[in-house]
Amino acid sequence: MKKLISTIKNIWSIEELRSRIIQTLILLAVYRVGTFIYLPGIDPVVMNAKYGTSTQGGLLGLINTFSGGAFDRASIFALGIMPYISASIVVQLLTFALPAFQRLSKEGEDGRRKINQITRYLTILVSGVQAIAYIVQLKATKGDAIYALQQSASMSVFTFTLLAVVTLIAGTMFTTWLGERITDRGLGNGISLIIMVGIISRLPFSLIGELQSRLGGAGGPIIFLVEIAIWLSVILCVILLVQGTRRVPVQYAKRIVGNKQYGGVRQYLPLKINGAGVMPIIFAQALMFIPSTVTSFMAGKNTAVSGFFAQFLSITSIGYNVLFFILIILFTYFYTAITYNPVQISEDLKRNGGFIPGIKPGKKTADFIDTIISRITFPGSIFIGIVAILPAFAIVSGVNDQFAQFYGGTSLLILVGVVLDTLAQIDTHLSMRKYDGLMKYGRIKGRTATGGSLT
Repeated sequence: MKKLISTIKNIWSIEELRSRIIQTLILLAVYRVGTFIYLPGIDPVVMNAKYGTSTQGGLLGLINTFSGGAFDRASIFALGIMPYISASIVVQLLTFALPAFQRLSKEGEDGRRKINQITRYLTILVSGVQAIAYIVQLKATKGDAIYALQQSASMSVFTFTLLAVVTLIAGTMFTTWLGERITDRGLGNGISLIIMVGIISRLPFSLIGELQSRLGGAGGPIIFLVEIAIWLSVILCVILLVQGTRRVPVQYAKRIVGNKQYGGVRQYLPLKINGAGVMPIIFAQALMFIPSTVTSFMAGKNTAVSGFFAQFLSITSIGYNVLFFILIILFTYFYTAITYNPVQISEDLKRNGGFIPGIKPGKKTADFIDTIISRITFPGSIFIGIVAILPAFAIVSGVNDQFAQFYGGTSLLILVGVVLDTLAQIDTHLSMRKYDGLMKYGRIKGRTATGGSLT
């Protein structure tokens, strides 16, 4: 406890770190307040009385968890940050496939600025499509909470739809802006933190709901304690996955500069088992939103198409979990290929006088590093895929739908990854000023900003 208090004092004594923490908390608070503001044309009395405690199941429940309840609440931030994530997927795929985007990615800060601008424009388009689908779903499930659909309608359906779609697009863009401000002026990756705050805001209610269901006769408190123990075990396994690295020995040649000798020591090149971080989960989850969008548009029009996509709406269905598992593996390899460039790593080692013992510099080193990355990515992708589909097994075993989303899957992986990344940044600030890190026996190892960022 004394060590913890001393560390908190050290954190608060660093002016830059203190300022970043305060700005991060303020911006996150602004986002949370926005999740409780209703769309124009929504009757708050009916919404609170009839749907205030309602919970969505399946994929829609997961979207609601990501948005911190804003999706179920018909908030101006109902779509959350997911349209931006979907747009980022498309842009990164284009960067990987099209020469024009590849050239932009190599143009430094100017190219990055252009890519970000394209991503924002695409975010507007994606959020517009998702907003229309959301309004269609809202009319079908909660129509009595919409003024335009009530008998004493004070606005037309067209006016409500137009206002709601514009507001949802504006809400998504404002949320994106908040994320960028947190990244620039706050602590950690803003997009990651916004998603994490939305997820963690649902955790207390999920725990209370699960406890009440168990105390109500479905197994009793013993089963609840067993569930908590298993949940903590899963968290430990996820931490091991996130922290796991393959250390490749690197030897640096001796150099004499003046009267001093540099190099001649052995260091290690850390290659993460899960080098893609939480990005494969986010990417795969964003694509899994497509079936719900298609089903909303095809409702009552094409039963064959809507019936095909309907099998991917439930997170307990075989089709959903198989497709989700495969997408995670594919995106893990894809994002790892973007994150790690063996040729660039080999060139950097050669430029700095480093080499891997027993491996020739240049192409041989690049091939060696590429082989290691391929080998460690496969078990990492399998493990992250298994963790991602654990909620389905938890639900089948009788765990409450809301708590099951924290039992593994996207929510848990994001929480662990983002928390460790944020702690690593705090640890870096402390270490730079010669304070002890957050951990008693050294820094938080195995984490980099690249691995845990969501964008």
